[in-house]
Amino acid sequence: MYKRKFNMIPVLFLLPSVIFLLIFVYFPLIQNFYNSFFDFSVFSKTKSFVGLDHFKELLTDKVVSVSLLNNIKYIIISVILQVGFALVLAYILEDKVFSRFAPFFRVVYFIPVMISISVIALLFGFVYNPQMGILNSFLGLIGLDSLAEVWLGNSTTAIYAVIAMSQWQSIGFITMLFIVSIQKIPKDMYEAAEIDGAGKIRKFFSITVPQVREAIFVNTLITITGSMLVFNEPYILTNGGPGFSSMTMSVHMYQTGFVKDNMGYASTLAIIIFILTAVLALVQIRISRTGKGD
Repeated sequence: MYKRKFNMIPVLFLLPSVIFLLIFVYFPLIQNFYNSFFDFSVFSKTKSFVGLDHFKELLTDKVVSVSLLNNIKYIIISVILQVGFALVLAYILEDKVFSRFAPFFRVVYFIPVMISISVIALLFGFVYNPQMGILNSFLGLIGLDSLAEVWLGNSTTAIYAVIAMSQWQSIGFITMLFIVSIQKIPKDMYEAAEIDGAGKIRKFFSITVPQVREAIFVNTLITITGSMLVFNEPYILTNGGPGFSSMTMSVHMYQTGFVKDNMGYASTLAIIIFILTAVLALVQIRISRTGKGD
């Protein structure tokens, strides 16, 4: 009987990636889960075993509830704008009417993606400035002075101001991904729809949306996981304030571990972030597969 010879070349190509994942992803994850059962600081030589005390503390930690709510707000708004609005924007830019100006608008929308988040945070710090900020000045210019706010200093508006900055930076990237997917749709499908009398809205829902289903899934997954892990924007712009009104889970974890020096509880927060992100990703994958089955 012919015996197939084992080929080591694919294994050798995969080995560096596997080693990298084991060292920098899976080992830290296991170590973090282990650390969540102990109470210790950065400078402590020993660890005190506390069992499930840190997980019980989650139930009474008011910052966790506010942070989770803020992450949910991030997810909902980001999916609506970064996926929904970006898809509509990509469809408009690929329309024949705008095709002449499409390269210009692509560059304009993609520029924020290339700018450092630190620079963008400083920029929006000036935009939201209550005395000299562009936003309040614009509201005054159009006669809406009553809507002027201390955007980053108000516990009600701070989180929404941070989310708005995130959308401004991220929509361009998702739009470009949708544009690539839309360009792969055969033009014959649109031409056939036009012959049948379909308008632009009908073509969008009947052709574009079904044909870019995979892109919608990928972009939604990117958006949801990014919103669950968001750190830079709230940390740089508000540091979770005022109070903890714009706190997210990642910022809370960072402050707990590196500001309050409570590494054990910070490890527990990291585990919760991982579990929630993984569950959201698995649910979305399940929904996507169910949709394909239909």
